[in-house]
Amino acid sequence: MNWTLTGAASALLGLAACSPALNWRTVALPEAALTITLPCKPDHATRKVELAGTPVDLSMVGCEADGATFAVSYATLADPAQVGVALTHWRSAMLARLGGAQAQATDAPFAPRNALPLPQSVRTSAQGRAADGQAVTAQAVWFARPVGPQMRLYHAVVYAPKPRPEVTDTFFAGLVLP
Repeated sequence: MNWTLTGAASALLGLAACSPALNWRTVALPEAALTITLPCKPDHATRKVELAGTPVDLSMVGCEADGATFAVSYATLADPAQVGVALTHWRSAMLARLGGAQAQATDAPFAPRNALPLPQSVRTSAQGRAADGQAVTAQAVWFARPVGPQMRLYHAVVYAPKPRPEVTDTFFAGLVLP
């Protein structure tokens, strides 16, 4: 089945919930060359999606805790020249899922250590509506790094009914590229 980025994000939101407490743990993702910190035991999924016109295998790791959904996704892009377009497309897909033009979003630069300092590497705070019509806030980041002749793209997000800066700051600080 060929999933869109929006469909993949929806599937991740449907993954089994974890304990309601924030029980932070370090999770190594060797296939992504990334270590993350999550507040609950993660579920994993991989789907084929289109990213800026190119089919890619999108891998997702995520869980739910204390009323919020935490997710990290990554994909490898064969054409390094498309990295900026792909990150912009990925961000647009998330905003479309929140209501498109009606979603309120603000951006700030974001690049963890060892990520490329790209203008499309951003931290976005957006408010919109979930598929069920409920208000939702998304705190999200996108970034990339070279892996041989290819590019690995990353996206991390926290979906919650209202902003929780202390939780998202902890989550984003736990994104480590060795």
